[in-house]
Amino acid sequence: MKKVFLTFVLALVSVVGFAQTSWAVDPMHSSVNFNIKHMGISFVQGRFDKFEGKVMTPGKEAGLDNAVFSFFVSTGSVNTGVEMRDKHLQSADFFDAENFPKMTFESGPLVKDKNNTYTLKGKLTIKDVTKEISVPVTYGGITKNQQGKEVMGFQTKFTVNRLDYNIKYDPTGAGVAKDVDVNLYFELVKQ
Repeated sequence: MKKVFLTFVLALVSVVGFAQTSWAVDPMHSSVNFNIKHMGISFVQGRFDKFEGKVMTPGKEAGLDNAVFSFFVSTGSVNTGVEMRDKHLQSADFFDAENFPKMTFESGPLVKDKNNTYTLKGKLTIKDVTKEISVPVTYGGITKNQQGKEVMGFQTKFTVNRLDYNIKYDPTGAGVAKDVDVNLYFELVKQ
């Protein structure tokens, strides 16, 4: 009986020792933003109003070390502040939101660089194209919010070539640039 109890305790310690912590994006304190050059002389800024995501960390004290990320953005929620332009961006010329309602990102483990910076590698899917990307991440840390819940913050900024993802409108890039600057700011709540 002692052996059975000892085996149970060791199994429980192993499970607890390797338990993952789940964090969910708090949309009230997060944003998915972009800007793109227009006519070669100015920029159009925008955002996506609907998105979800989660991060799995290997333990409470690990921070982002070896975390795994999973996010999606609703393409129909694109918002540049101009309704006519937003409808065009939702059309087949750009995101084709009817046929491709989500952009997704699925990561592998995160690799720590130095201080609070990391390199995140993963698969970005826009429309019918999935590509491996590598982006820098700045980790803000963990604290408690007003409700006493643990929250984590991080941000990333990177550039994608829209033509790589079958967003072929104006392929010369003369009117709408090929490169899109993406800025993500996330606050996540421990689940």
